[in-house]
Amino acid sequence: MILGISGPNGAGKGEVVAWLQARSFYPLSLSDVVRDELRARGETETRDRMIETGQALRREGGPGVLADRLVAAILPDRNYVIDSIRHPAEVDALRRASPHFRLLWVEAAMATRLERLRARGRGGDPTTLSELEAVEARELGSPDPNAQQLLAVRDRADFTLTNDTTLADLHDATQRVLARCLHFERPGWDEYFMSIARVVASRSNCVKRKVGAVIARDRRIVSTGYNGTPRGVKNCNEGGCPRCNTFANEGTRLDECLCSHGEENAITQAAYHGVTVKAATIYTTFCPCLMCTKMIINSGIEEVVYNAEYPLAETSLALLKEAGVKVRKVAVG
Repeated sequence: MILGISGPNGAGKGEVVAWLQARSFYPLSLSDVVRDELRARGETETRDRMIETGQALRREGGPGVLADRLVAAILPDRNYVIDSIRHPAEVDALRRASPHFRLLWVEAAMATRLERLRARGRGGDPTTLSELEAVEARELGSPDPNAQQLLAVRDRADFTLTNDTTLADLHDATQRVLARCLHFERPGWDEYFMSIARVVASRSNCVKRKVGAVIARDRRIVSTGYNGTPRGVKNCNEGGCPRCNTFANEGTRLDECLCSHGEENAITQAAYHGVTVKAATIYTTFCPCLMCTKMIINSGIEEVVYNAEYPLAETSLALLKEAGVKVRKVAVG
């Protein structure tokens, strides 16, 4: 869950962020991207310098650059709350980054917000209504596409929180938003296991093609394997396989290839550790070759799920069909 927070000065955005942070949301701020830039330039942070630097960054990198920079810090296994969203392009960038992004607009009457600004006593904050109106005139909208565009951000909000009463009311309203954001889609089993097979493939030491395989029984991983030279032999990427290291033409010099295949390694690893693969499903990033196909059949694996075609695989597919092994190709990623 990724919640963006925006709104005018003194509306209570910080209170919403603090409440969410106390509930295991990781706080991020687009303003911190600007602060990092100011520090890199050796400049002092002031409200005016923050605004000017933010505009300069948008001119140089596009209106969504602050969000684009922040996205790199977002991990898929955490909930986040992101504040200081001040441009519609930033909203768009965050929506592209995650289907679970929702924008909360926090608002309150101007007189109420002014009292809050006075109470917090932060340097540079407006102290009169006229000063507050002048500041917000620059932030709400501008013909400059790189300037702050808060009204356009408000128009993209998924939820609006009105904070004119008590903190308890604000927290209750935020809780109701959370309740509406709880439902999300998880990856299906095919996507889950194939994604893991791709990670397994990243361990391959073969210089020609990286292949990963996962064997699962009852939706539980029992073995994994990736292609590369056998245990105790020099890695392919270190010169261990003469065929791969000379990038032989497809289908030639197979008698010189020292690399074991991903499916082969997954099956032999299960045997090495005394784990049965009977009635299992093997997920592999490429359609298995003929040698691996024979091992799959004889090991008792009942289903092959693959992601990409493998050269010379027609015989393999025909043999799997004849042996009664189910075969599916899934488009994942």
